[in-house]
Amino acid sequence: MRLIVSNIPEGGTNIEFEKDGEWFRGRLPEPVSCGSVPDRITVSCAAWRMNETVFIQGTVSTTLDMRCCRCLEPVRLPVESSFKYTFVPLPLHPGEECELSADDLEFAYYKEDSIDLEMVVFEQIVLQIPIKPLCADSCRGLCPHCGINLNTASCGCEAGGFDERLAALKKFKI
Repeated sequence: MRLIVSNIPEGGTNIEFEKDGEWFRGRLPEPVSCGSVPDRITVSCAAWRMNETVFIQGTVSTTLDMRCCRCLEPVRLPVESSFKYTFVPLPLHPGEECELSADDLEFAYYKEDSIDLEMVVFEQIVLQIPIKPLCADSCRGLCPHCGINLNTASCGCEAGGFDERLAALKKFKI
């Protein structure tokens, strides 16, 4: 969804829209075979402007189907993200270089009188995907020897087994 800056009234406007998981999958740099693709994405935001500066504040909500990084069981993670953006017109001409200051990093830029809200939504969802999703904080994971899920059963494998490939590190002193 593109937001046309000149069409935003000074008093502001409310914007609500939905996207599906295929939209998200299509924006990823390479195809994803499983996990990390949301079902339905719901966006609700308000946009207002002062001259050429546009302020956008809103929320993105969805759920992600992933796998627990410890036990590999399916996990359904709710995602709720609030965001605030300040957009200003792009000050540069193409091909011209300039150094950004710390103040410049607090703003996002738009060009040609339009803001791509879909990119904002995509960014917010990607920022909410956990690096190591867990089914529970207390997840015990899989047995490194037999592969059984330690959350549902126990095994008779030796708990304190030592990997002989690391024996040289046992003699290492700092």
